[in-house]
Amino acid sequence: MQSTKKTLHDKDVSSLMHPYTDARAHQDIGPLVIERGEGIYVFDDQGKQYIEGMSGLWSVAVGFSNQRLVAAAHQQMSRLPYYHIFNHKSHRPSIELADRLISMAPAPMSKVFFTNSGSEANDTLIKMIWYRNNALGLPGKKKIISRRNAYHGITIASASLTGLVNNHRSFDLPLPGALHVSAPHFYRGGLAGETEEAFASRLAAELEDMIQREGRETVAAFIAEPVMGAGGVIVPPRTYWEKIQAVCRRNDVLLLIDEVICGFGRTGNMFGSDTYQIQPDAIVVSKQLSSSYQPIAAVLVNDSIFEPIADESQRIGTFGHGLTASGHPVATAVALENLNIIRDERLVENARHVGEIMHAKLQGFAGHPLVGEVRGVGLIAAVELISSYEPMKQQFAVGSLGRYMAGRAQHHGLITRPIGDAVALCPPLITKPAEMDQIIKRLELALTDTYAWATR
Repeated sequence: MQSTKKTLHDKDVSSLMHPYTDARAHQDIGPLVIERGEGIYVFDDQGKQYIEGMSGLWSVAVGFSNQRLVAAAHQQMSRLPYYHIFNHKSHRPSIELADRLISMAPAPMSKVFFTNSGSEANDTLIKMIWYRNNALGLPGKKKIISRRNAYHGITIASASLTGLVNNHRSFDLPLPGALHVSAPHFYRGGLAGETEEAFASRLAAELEDMIQREGRETVAAFIAEPVMGAGGVIVPPRTYWEKIQAVCRRNDVLLLIDEVICGFGRTGNMFGSDTYQIQPDAIVVSKQLSSSYQPIAAVLVNDSIFEPIADESQRIGTFGHGLTASGHPVATAVALENLNIIRDERLVENARHVGEIMHAKLQGFAGHPLVGEVRGVGLIAAVELISSYEPMKQQFAVGSLGRYMAGRAQHHGLITRPIGDAVALCPPLITKPAEMDQIIKRLELALTDTYAWATR
C-alpha cells in the first residue's frame, strides 16, 4: 500500500504562508528547508551546505550556533523567562541593554524604547513624533519624508515610509502624510556629465523643494538608512549626507536614521552614522543587535524628542503605547551578550578588513559584459546586472537576470538575494578571508552560468 504520510515539504506547502513570496509559485516550487547552521554555513534537510551570504536577513552578525548566545538565552530563561516593563516594572537585562545602547550611540541620545522588530520600531517612532508634536502645540506638523527604494518595515505606518512599490501595491498604501524623494543612486539617477557632488546637491535641493512645497510647518521628519539595504545596497554619493543634514536643520525637520541593517558593524564602523558623520535625532536598531537569535529592536531618541513626550505623558497620565514583549528579558540578555561578542572578537574591525577584500575581489567583476555596477561599503555589497546587454538574444524583464543569478548561486552553495537585477551580499561579520574567497568563487560561477544562459 502506498504511504500517504506527508513530508515536511508537503506540510510547508499545505500549511505555511511565507512572507515576501509568490504564494502560487511556492505551491509549485516548495521550500528550501534549512535544518541547522554553523558559523557562516547553513545546511538543508538533504545535508547540502550553503554559505549564508546574506546573514539570514542581513542580520546574523556572529554566525550560526554561537554557543555564548545559546548559553545566555538558557541562563536567562532559567532565571527569569519573561517579565514586562510596563507601569514602572523593570528587570536587569533591559536596564543594562538600554544603558549600553545609550553609551554606544553615534550621537547624544536620551532614552531607549524596545520593540520586537524593526517594523514595530519605526512604527513606534512615527507615533512618538506625532505625540511629541502634539505636545509642542504643532498638530499640523506630522508629515514624514522618506525615499524611493527605502525599506523601513511592513506594518501599515512603516510600510508607508518604505519606498518599494510591491510593499504598497494592493495594500492601499502609502498612508497620507508619507512622502518620498529620490533614492541617492548615482549609477541609476545621475545625469550625463554630473559629478557625485552635483548629484548630491540636486537631491538635497529636491528635499528642500518638497519641504517648502508641503510647508515646513507640516513636515515633521526625514527618515533614511545610511546605506539603503533592501532597496538594492545603495551607497550614498559623496557629500550627500552633509547636504541632507543641512536641509533638515535649516527647516526644523527631525532626522531619523534607520540603522536596522547598518548598525553594529555592517559598514565597517559601529554604526552607519559613524561612517557618514550623521548626527540623528533618533535611531532605530534591530537585526544585528541580537544577531537575530532573538526578536528585538530598539528606538533611541534624543532629549528634543523625549522631553516633550515625557511632559505629555504626565499631562495625560501615561504614554499609551507598548508591546507585551517590549524589552523581553531573554531577548535583551542575548542582545547584551551579542554586543559583547562583537566587542571581544573585534568584529567591526573584521568587517572593515574582510570588506576591503570583498570589494577588491568584486571589482574583478566590473569589466564583465553583463555587469553594470559593483557597489557597497564594509561587509555589504551588490553586483548589478545589465538587462539590456546588446549581444543577448532577447531583452529581459527587470529582475529576470538577478533572479536567475541568485538561483545559480544557490545551486553552487551560496545564498544571496536578488533585488531587481542586483544580487546582494551581506555575509556574517565573522567571515574570514579564506571564506570570502569561497563566496567570490561561488558568485563567479553563478555569473558565468547567467551569462551563458542570457546569451544562448
